[in-house]
Formats: sequence, C-alpha cells, structure tokens
Amino acid sequence: MNALVIKDLSKAYKGFKLDNISLTLPRGCIMGLIGENGAGKTTTIRLILNSRKRDSGSIEIFGEDNRINFKEKKEDMGVVLDEAYFPDNFTVKQVNVVMKSTYKRWNEELFYRYIDKLSLPHEKAFKEFSRGMKMKLSIAVALSHDAKLLLLDEATSGLDPIARDEILNIINDFTRDESNSVLISSHIVSDLEKICDYIAFLHKGRLVFCEEKDELLEKYGILKCSRADFEAVPPDAVKGVKENNYCIEALVERRRIPSVFSVERASIEDIIVFIAREGTGR
Repeated sequence: MNALVIKDLSKAYKGFKLDNISLTLPRGCIMGLIGENGAGKTTTIRLILNSRKRDSGSIEIFGEDNRINFKEKKEDMGVVLDEAYFPDNFTVKQVNVVMKSTYKRWNEELFYRYIDKLSLPHEKAFKEFSRGMKMKLSIAVALSHDAKLLLLDEATSGLDPIARDEILNIINDFTRDESNSVLISSHIVSDLEKICDYIAFLHKGRLVFCEEKDELLEKYGILKCSRADFEAVPPDAVKGVKENNYCIEALVERRRIPSVFSVERASIEDIIVFIAREGTGR
C-alpha cells in the first residue's frame, strides 16, 4: 500500500490554479516537493490535510480518501507547516501536556528525547524562541505521536546549516522504519537532494515531473560547448539552455548526446532551473 496517492487534483483561486496534478508516495520513502514561491506546494499540502476543499480529483492516505475519518487519520500524520503555531506563553512542558490530550499515541518520553537532542529549553516561553527553535519544536511534536506520514512544509526554513543537517538526519532515520513516509517541501534543493527518494517539481500550478531522484540524476546532464558545436546536438535532447558570451550551457538527456561531447553531472537544482526556463533558446 502507498502512503499517499494524488490523482488529477485541482484547486482554483483568483489568479492561481493547482492544475490536475497526480503523484504517488510509496511507503518507506521520502518525496521532495520543489517549486518556486506560488507554485502550489503549500496548497497541495493543505489539500492533503483536508483544510481546503478540492475542486476535483482524489487524495488517498494509506488507501483511503482523506475526507473519510480524517480525525482518525490525523493520528497517523505528523505535520510541520511553514510557521509554528503555539500560544506565546507556552513552554515545552505545557506543549507536552496539551499534546497528551490531542494524540492518542502521544509518547512523552520520545518527545523529551527530541527536545534534548534539538537543544530546546524546557522552561522558556514560546514567544522567546527564535524561528529556528520554533521549527524544531514543531518537528519534535510531529515525530512524537507514532505518525506514519510526515508532511513538512519548509521544515528546515530558518535553521542554520548545522541544525538543518541534524533535522535531515532525524527525517532520514524516521524512514528506516519501512512503514514510515515523508513528503517535504523546501526551497533548499540541496537538502532534498541529500535525503529524498523521489522529487516532484511543481511550476506555476502544474506538476512538471515526479520521478525517482536517482533516475533524474542518471537521465540528465549539463553540456557546455560553443554555439557552433551546439548546432550538432539533437534538438529534442535539449531540455533547457543558458547562453553567455563564451559558451552555451544546456540541460540534456545524456543517452541522446553523441559521445564526442563531454556531459557533466547535473544537480537536482540544475534540472529544475533549466526545465523551468521557457523555451530552449534554439
């Protein structure tokens, strides 16, 4: 059974439409949701959480429509949104008390292990937390009630590189249990490249691709050559182009490029930036 299946999902707002997207997150895997501001990442997560009414399409969580028995489904989902929402005067201890009453499977011992691992103070008021500390507290809560699906919207935003790496390790450890899965959106593409099994790329409300990360890295490469040499490259092998005074730089499908050309490794960030550029410059 898959953790999450989205089929033909659409949601229209004034000036924006999430347009007919479909993706599947297998159990035990991490999927990175990538896209520019306003691409539809947060809208997608809100629709999964049933906090917005979809116009069309379907969303299944562990094989069942997300609108059915959602109160029970929330027990299986850990959620970190782009802002942490706790009362300003709450301390970690008070958050623990409230969560005990919120989740049937709340694990107090595990919660405090995460609190200490993430170096969060027990007595300090939430309003005195930095943005990074607030995100860490949200992550500790999300991981402490035996969730099977984590939904993380910009979960590493506001964290320094050391803290981000710590969080990524925690997320990675979470999926060592093959029944656990993660959908994580982030602007920090290098973070997603480190931990994700799948990459879903949203652009202007449309799903450009949803593929295994390793297959994407194997499929695409960066070709750098002169304009004259570039004329010999098969046009349908080119997925995006940048040109300067010195050379052509292009995202290409490796297997379709003649062996006389040297093709460099493309990062996930290279792939999405090139593909997002409209046209190929030819």
